[in-house]
Amino acid sequence: MADRYFKNDMPDFVAEMPADTGVTQGEGEVVAQGTQESLTRLLSMPYHSFSERLKRAALDLKETVVTETWGLSRQNVQDFSLYTGTLGTAYLLFKSYQVTNNRSDLDLSFQIVKACDSASSHSEHVTFFGRAGVCALGAVMSKYMADNKMLDYYLTKFKEIELPKDLSDELFHGRAGYLWTCLYLNKHIGEDTIPSAPMSVVADEIIANGRKMGSKDRCPLMYEFRGQKFWGTAHGLAGIMHVLMDLELKPDEREDVKATLKYMVNNRLPSGNYPAAEDDKNDVLVQWCRGAPGIALTLVKAAQVFEDKEFLEAAIGAAEVVWNRGLLRRVGICHGISGNAYVFLSLYQLTKNKEFLYRSKAFASYLLDRSHKLISSGEMHGGDAPYSLFEGLGGLAYLFLDMVQPTEAKFPAYEL
Repeated sequence: MADRYFKNDMPDFVAEMPADTGVTQGEGEVVAQGTQESLTRLLSMPYHSFSERLKRAALDLKETVVTETWGLSRQNVQDFSLYTGTLGTAYLLFKSYQVTNNRSDLDLSFQIVKACDSASSHSEHVTFFGRAGVCALGAVMSKYMADNKMLDYYLTKFKEIELPKDLSDELFHGRAGYLWTCLYLNKHIGEDTIPSAPMSVVADEIIANGRKMGSKDRCPLMYEFRGQKFWGTAHGLAGIMHVLMDLELKPDEREDVKATLKYMVNNRLPSGNYPAAEDDKNDVLVQWCRGAPGIALTLVKAAQVFEDKEFLEAAIGAAEVVWNRGLLRRVGICHGISGNAYVFLSLYQLTKNKEFLYRSKAFASYLLDRSHKLISSGEMHGGDAPYSLFEGLGGLAYLFLDMVQPTEAKFPAYEL
């Protein structure tokens, strides 16, 4: 099992050097990257200086990602998805614009979304990871550009999306993912951009389906995707519950969501990790899509929504698993170190405990200091789509940009 991740030898906490010492990495004595000394210097660097380092690294990575996914392809979109495709590049550029206010990033992002719009026009993928995401991101960027004509166009295209009757309920392909896209539009365009009535119809269907498979005296809501009762974020319970908690549910529905999450907490693995699926005893996966990291994000949300200390304690317990086993031999957001860092950012935002900010900084430091060398040597997997948002360097760049303003950081396509 240990070969899935690097041993975490980093201290549980390192105090930052005073900002007035004048000592920052890159000044004075040259220290080779990939050494214990170089990592220690990053861990002790004042956060303002550290975030500037991250921003510079992120902008360099962004240029590489754009070149590889847009420039070298001659702007021919083969994969328009957010997960491994060109929409992920547009999302990264939009994030870069939000951090740097560089208008050229916004313009290029909008250009890429237009290409994704053409490529996805006949797609039936109804979530933010597919066609719905193209329309939603296009609408939000149109608002930033004060282009009301294109805003109306993308909102119209989104509202034309029809949900198939045999649609699953999960986040990545299904109803929960469609609802998340509605919530994203309402947050970034304006309240009631997507009215609550049609959203409630979809939510009611998700609840009804969950109750059919669930058990009132055990786990009230349960879902199946491709023959398995997944617990994780992308295809299972954690992702569906995460979206439902952002909706105005009836009292009995809220109780079912809460009880389902309590069931998950009470049936976690002895190590504190969470199984990938119902009745799965394998304690292997520690990543956003399956295992403690993604479920921790959902538990942080539950602690806020239900004001329940048990959920916060469970989230902190899951974060401990991530700290010990989350330095994965992969770089990406879905199943890599980049995604796992968001657990600590989410807990920091909720608790204001700087030890969680330090732990996110530690994971980012590890990536900043060692990812290039480890990927080059083959010790770390760069992703099957190595420049993508969810598997590759696009996700690394996104994390670095997000950590420039850690109180605002949100896991892409999951945290609103």
